[in-house]
Amino acid sequence: MTDTRRRVKVYTLNEDRQWDDRGTGHVSSGYVERLKGMSLLVRAESDGSLLLESKINPNTAYQKQQDTLIVWSEAENYDLALSFQEKAGCDEIWEKICQVQGKDPSVDITQDLVDESEEERFDDMSSPGLELPSCELSRLEEIAELVASSLPSPLRREKLALALENEGYIKKLLELFHVCEDLENIEGLHHLYEIIKGIFLLNRTALFEVMFSEECIMDVIGCLEYDPALSQPQKHREFLTKTAKFKEVIPISDPELKQKIHQTYRVQYIQDMVLPTPSVFEENMLSTLHSFIFFNKVEIVGMLQEDEKFLTDLFAQLTDEATDEEKRQELVNFLKEFCAFSQTLQPQNRDAFFKTLSNMGILPALEVILGMDDTQVRSAATDIFSYLVEYNPSMVREFVMQEAQQNDDVSKKLTEQKITSKDILLINLIIEHMICDTDPELGGAVQLMGLLRTLVDPENMLATANKTEKTEFLGFFYKHCMHVLTAPLLANTTEDKPSKDDFQTAQLLALVLELLTFCVEHHTYHIKNYIINKDILRRVLVLMASKHAFLALCALRFKRKIIGLKDEFYNRYIMKSFLFEPVVKAFLNNGSRYNLMNSAIIEMFEFIRVEDIKSLTAHVIENYWKALEDVDYVQTFKGLKLRFEQQRERQDNPKLDSMRSILRNHRYRRDARTLEDEEEMWFNTDEDDMEDGEAVVSPSDKTKNDDDIMDPISKFMERKKLKESEEKEVLLKTNLSGRQSPSFKLSLSSGTKTNLTSQSSATNLPGSPGSPGSPGSPGSPGSVPKNTSQTAAITTKGGLVGLVDYPDDDEDDDEDEDKEDTLPLSKKAKFDS
Repeated sequence: MTDTRRRVKVYTLNEDRQWDDRGTGHVSSGYVERLKGMSLLVRAESDGSLLLESKINPNTAYQKQQDTLIVWSEAENYDLALSFQEKAGCDEIWEKICQVQGKDPSVDITQDLVDESEEERFDDMSSPGLELPSCELSRLEEIAELVASSLPSPLRREKLALALENEGYIKKLLELFHVCEDLENIEGLHHLYEIIKGIFLLNRTALFEVMFSEECIMDVIGCLEYDPALSQPQKHREFLTKTAKFKEVIPISDPELKQKIHQTYRVQYIQDMVLPTPSVFEENMLSTLHSFIFFNKVEIVGMLQEDEKFLTDLFAQLTDEATDEEKRQELVNFLKEFCAFSQTLQPQNRDAFFKTLSNMGILPALEVILGMDDTQVRSAATDIFSYLVEYNPSMVREFVMQEAQQNDDVSKKLTEQKITSKDILLINLIIEHMICDTDPELGGAVQLMGLLRTLVDPENMLATANKTEKTEFLGFFYKHCMHVLTAPLLANTTEDKPSKDDFQTAQLLALVLELLTFCVEHHTYHIKNYIINKDILRRVLVLMASKHAFLALCALRFKRKIIGLKDEFYNRYIMKSFLFEPVVKAFLNNGSRYNLMNSAIIEMFEFIRVEDIKSLTAHVIENYWKALEDVDYVQTFKGLKLRFEQQRERQDNPKLDSMRSILRNHRYRRDARTLEDEEEMWFNTDEDDMEDGEAVVSPSDKTKNDDDIMDPISKFMERKKLKESEEKEVLLKTNLSGRQSPSFKLSLSSGTKTNLTSQSSATNLPGSPGSPGSPGSPGSPGSVPKNTSQTAAITTKGGLVGLVDYPDDDEDDDEDEDKEDTLPLSKKAKFDS
């Protein structure tokens, strides 16, 4: 939809009495069958999903505030608000609501009544309005009782609010307040406190506009000073007029804007400091007060943003070297609060807000401020910078690269060192402030590290047809900024142990390592070149010797992230520099202690074993096996040794390697068509042409030299017999569910000629003891000992070796048995062979 008149922001009031933004969309009204009535519908502008579906209830009180806001309560503790982009759209929807409720659109609140019992309705039918007692000193107690008795009933609350509005009653009450103060009438002042507090709980915008007007607000605060529960009155007015000073850092020419700022501060003070903490029953009664403050802030930001002269003067003074430190601190604090107010804006308005600040030069101004010595000013500037980075990191990255390019063009004759120091001033300042944070807990450094992480995160970088932000910015960052980030790491790891190992230094290095680990995971190419060329991993592993376990674990985590990539460039670098040595030393120094260090190191080696990283497996076993062979409380290192030996055997016997890979990973399973072809070939073969006990193989297999195939197998079996503790022979067996285990055993006869027999492992077909090829024939080369009831059979076909019996072949075996029962006995014997 393109109609901006109906563009709205949906808000709900949360438990903390703050308005939560539920999204931006377009509002419409229409009949909803499910709700059986006219309803307000808001669909999200992003994906068209339904943000709000609310029936216009005839008994719900809707309030129209500040021309672009409609507020109402869906339930007792569920308040909603629609904030319109344009006044015209708000007026249209307000007319629809009033039309459904039969009200005049000129009112600011619909007068329908909610949740009244029939008795109350009947009692009040004869009295259309509430008559207030005359506003006199002697009747203050009566007025206070009337207000208190009206609050529990929505109907009476409504009538009381109307009476207060129509008769100008609040101003009369405030006149009595002055009389009571002059007479020191404490009892009267206590009654006025209860009356004014009750008026707040009526939750009416029209009443708030009267109470918060310039002429009334200080008297309202004065009434709230006399809490009957306190022995002495509070001094809120004295604080607001004498202690709290309004500092106009830049002169504000608009009197309406100035009055709005004063009003918002005082109302915020009333909410936070003057009014008592509301009870569970009163909390929802102050929702309009929260809305009043919230939308006042939105209005202030909008008015300041439109005042170009004000913003121009603000940034001019911020960057002017002649501005004194105190004045600059005030300017920075104002800008920080200004940015904080902007969080209340709708997204499209927030876009315009930050765009305006960018055009005014906020980033160059922050560059100047961050270069100052004043800690408070730098802290405020860091908060402003965080608003910018969190909202639009691409804007910050673009500024940094544009500034570098401009300086490069202007400074061709300068040395590369001078160009670099100028180009990267902003990001270098951020990194330097992180490194030089004097806080023992490094609170500021943690915040700055988070901002740097956001800036270098490829997930929020843009990619267009003409350029890729990731490529450009990361190239810039690694060329100009990475050396500043790693400087404390390199300075502290020149020897075998960290040169400084105090707690604050360890915390700082842990932060640097956390960011570097993030880079390893997300930057690939750039960080890989940097680590290998600068030998960063070796320097990081020096920290494994730190007395601070958290720092040693950060170093280990960094290496684990590198190994986890399974990149052979990294692996060759690790092996060439023997970078497992610090890890093994730390593991041995840790001894038998079962702690996080022990578990993390074992997990690293276990990952290498499970993922079968051959180069690292060989490197670890060849160089560190003697140090690790006695570790037997986990099987990780013995498993690595086994991997290494299997790898060696495959290198020494390539034919065995080929056969084992087929057996383990690519078991040859004949499809139905292949079986039919071989059966046809067998039936067409004359019995007399076959020698007794000869296995049926395809013609191509007959040309194969059996010794060539079996020689490596024999050697393989001999080695395995010598290492029974490391590899056990596993028989193929059937579990209770009837599914067969995929493990297998090679059974070799001791005859002069060894054949690979094709024999069913699940069925022993009957045959004549004297028939050729019968399993029971003593002289048959394919005979199997009786104690081996189930043996996996091996078939050779076309030079491939594969199992013909596999776990999911039970049904096929049953079908084969049925077929074989119909064959002549002699044919069965041949098939068995």
